[in-house]
Amino acid sequence: MAAGRKRKPGKRYPCGKLTKQQLEMDAMSTVIDARRRHFGVTAKQAKDERLGTALGRLAFRELISETQYQTGVAFGQLYRDHHVMVGLPSPSPRSVAGLLINEGIFGASPSEPVLDVLEKLKRRFNDATNALDACDREHRMSSGRRPTLLVYRVICSDEDAMHWPEEDIGNLRVALNALVRVFRM
Repeated sequence: MAAGRKRKPGKRYPCGKLTKQQLEMDAMSTVIDARRRHFGVTAKQAKDERLGTALGRLAFRELISETQYQTGVAFGQLYRDHHVMVGLPSPSPRSVAGLLINEGIFGASPSEPVLDVLEKLKRRFNDATNALDACDREHRMSSGRRPTLLVYRVICSDEDAMHWPEEDIGNLRVALNALVRVFRM
């Protein structure tokens, strides 16, 4: 018998490797256990995908509405697409390998995007940032941090906002409502 640790239980290929399904189940169980410990939720609640992001946790705790959450997700995707189009790095890369592949060093798409798609993306991004700027100007006298800064910190940088003061959560809601009007959600 070979020395070393015992084999993990689960289905295996004839060569002895764990099956892909078994590996995914192991990884998911680790995630669910961590979410249960960290966020104090049940196992069923820990399977909710919204717990994976700062914006999603606000929606899970019902501090923002489902429409605001969906708008925030759409803005996050628009922000990432705009950064890729302009050639800027992601504000919070998940890994160096992800940067190398997603930012075009190894796995970039060989074809150039169509100019119409680029123009549409630029217009949509400008509309969203103009709405956020207007939101900042309208709420410059309110207490708490600027709405645009809060959107950036929660959506783009994925900063946890569960312990923010109520004024900041309110300003975040105001900014998300401005984006709801832009995206017509």
